[in-house]
Amino acid sequence: MAARGVFSLQVCGACGHTMYPARDACPACLSTDLAWRPVSEKGEVIAETTVRTSIDPYFRERTPWRVGTVALEAGPTVTAHLHGDVSTPGLVRIAAKLDKSGNAVLIALPAQETPHMNDDPILRELTATPKHRRVLVTDGRSLVGQATARALVEAGAAEVRLGIATPWLPYPGQAEIEADAGVETTPLDLTSETSVQKAAAELGGKTDIIVNTAGHVRPGGVLAQSGLASSRDAFEAEVFGLQRLAQEFGPGLIARGADGDNAAVALVDVLSVHALTNWNAFGVHSAASAARHSLLQCLRGELRAGGVRVLSVFTGPVEDDWHQPLPPPKVTPGTLAKAVVQALEDGIEESFVGDIARDVFTRWQDDPKVLERELQA
Repeated sequence: MAARGVFSLQVCGACGHTMYPARDACPACLSTDLAWRPVSEKGEVIAETTVRTSIDPYFRERTPWRVGTVALEAGPTVTAHLHGDVSTPGLVRIAAKLDKSGNAVLIALPAQETPHMNDDPILRELTATPKHRRVLVTDGRSLVGQATARALVEAGAAEVRLGIATPWLPYPGQAEIEADAGVETTPLDLTSETSVQKAAAELGGKTDIIVNTAGHVRPGGVLAQSGLASSRDAFEAEVFGLQRLAQEFGPGLIARGADGDNAAVALVDVLSVHALTNWNAFGVHSAASAARHSLLQCLRGELRAGGVRVLSVFTGPVEDDWHQPLPPPKVTPGTLAKAVVQALEDGIEESFVGDIARDVFTRWQDDPKVLERELQA
């Protein structure tokens, strides 16, 4: 639940009692019918302490660190990290986050948004906010990549590099993106090992966040295509491209995961929600997305050793040339770009953008086999 940004606690199915910490049986009625459910985020800080010294190397470098006791509207009293703008006593909202080791923790945030809220040191440690950080966006030839670069500049990124494959060929939006003072283009082609190696040699040591927007969307399933050329292109761009990117930039990200304010923090990948279940209208693209999803799960475990997050942003059909024949609703590049920034600011490992992506994910949770049959129909 914390990986998806949902604050949940155990709730007894027999008597409705809400528990914290997790238990094997309900302390009110001894029932074992316990389920994790979203509960109210509202609470009040009733006590706090400040850790000023620690034997743990991680906290030793980051003290002072505030911790408090919060009485929840849902019933239990929890221990949580305290945002710098929280006062004691004071009303707060609790958020579930993943720390750098991948464990779920709670942080008490101000009940209302405050100025420069994302600058809080504790919140920055529990998220991957792009503010003051250097970002590389991989595919500037797409409208999604261009919109994402602009959204990151608006979010306060210190530097945004936008990768352009075959920069000698013109592309839609080229004049506008080259005139944008906050975005700098750089040669990067994920289908070329040499191109990725050159980019990593130049940018690897000074990139805090990588956002991979590269894709190869073509309609058709296995039988609808003649030969394997289109399938090879799809896997070359979506799967092997991601692998090249991770192999060249990954070691640098891990090595810089503890560099304080300038630490490497995240690799973000934008992919189709049909990575979860194949949609045969775009069958080969779905298969490439599924392989991409599996690679991201592998990378999530590998990059965690350096405190670097891997965030998956799943989307439904995007408002682009390859999805033109499809009826609405479709996701606009601007909406998808805002979702990427939101995933970074919240530190969410898996987010779903657009009505179709959210619907597919909900039905996939209910019964993957039923969803498979419905999509085939």
